[in-house]
Amino acid sequence: MSKAPQQREFFLDSIRAWLMLLGIPFHISLIYSSHQWHVNSAEASWGLTLFNDFIHAFRMQVFFVISGYFSYMLFLRYPLKRWWKVRVERVGIPMLTAIPLLTLPQFLMLQQVNDKAKNWPGLTPYEKYNTLVWELVSHLWFLLVMVVLTTVCLFLFQQMKKRLADTSENNQSAITLGKLSIAFLGFGILYGAIRRTIFIIYSPILSDGLFNFVVMQTLFYLPFFMLGALVFVRPQLKALFTTPSRWCAVGAALAFVAYLLNQRYGSGDAWMYETESVITMVMGLWMVNVVFSLGHKLLNFQSKRVTYFVNASLFIYLVHHPLTLFFGAYITPHIHSNALGFITGLIFVVGIAVALYEIHLRIPLLRFLFSGKPQNVAVKVS
Repeated sequence: MSKAPQQREFFLDSIRAWLMLLGIPFHISLIYSSHQWHVNSAEASWGLTLFNDFIHAFRMQVFFVISGYFSYMLFLRYPLKRWWKVRVERVGIPMLTAIPLLTLPQFLMLQQVNDKAKNWPGLTPYEKYNTLVWELVSHLWFLLVMVVLTTVCLFLFQQMKKRLADTSENNQSAITLGKLSIAFLGFGILYGAIRRTIFIIYSPILSDGLFNFVVMQTLFYLPFFMLGALVFVRPQLKALFTTPSRWCAVGAALAFVAYLLNQRYGSGDAWMYETESVITMVMGLWMVNVVFSLGHKLLNFQSKRVTYFVNASLFIYLVHHPLTLFFGAYITPHIHSNALGFITGLIFVVGIAVALYEIHLRIPLLRFLFSGKPQNVAVKVS
């Protein structure tokens, strides 16, 4: 177990927190977008649809790079079994807590809102199971993927550590953004080929919730997770992403245009999803440079306010989804302006989520359940 202290990466902490908190405007804008969701406004907003698409096109790719970065940092700090236990507890316990306390009540509410409760008895046992997987995992899917990635990386991180030990510094510095772009283009094509092969052989399994989360989402985000681990151990690679690149910014903008065109003109029965995987794979890589360089410039400092939201981000993310759906179901119909509804939704969801966070800080059991961390010392609240 390594005892060497690590320099605190304030900008990465902040980026991770804000990416998670960005889920709030993402889901509220989904209400007012042209995308069909559990709840939608009477009329769609073009601007909020564009805003929603932009967030969706890159947010989780950058998030998994940061997750891989911190995961590998802890991998080098702890013995292997201890590392797996710590990581799984910190994501698995909040996920298992949120299912009965948040997503189950959310599912029951939506059954009434969408008038689906009367159809439940007519579903087959598999349809009931699959519906529950989709609805109960819901916005917690990334925690499940983190558990799977952590387990897979019991092997992959060990192999990477051995290869890095055998690689010279000169070879380590040979990585460029151009080479990474080609690599991630290849990853996107490979993922698309896997998906298309599955679609040809047995397409219904792509609609299976558990298969989607455990297999397909894990496969897509694995390259980003491993990239984050490499960024931690290779200073030259970190420098590539924290140094602004106009080519990455231009490339990300063009990739987003391609994403929108694919959404508009693509067909789910053709190659739309495979094309999307290629676009979002390379766009995600380029947005790592955009987000990291901006974050390094603007967020690389310690602040009590920022630290508060870094600590609160997971809890706020977990509770925001049912709050957003409640707002969409019962309040949105009474607000006839999409812009006013979006702003009101932000105030409603963030306000209640922060209040719930403050309440949970004062209850040790809830602090443990929503953080996955032992509560050995009292948390100071003010």
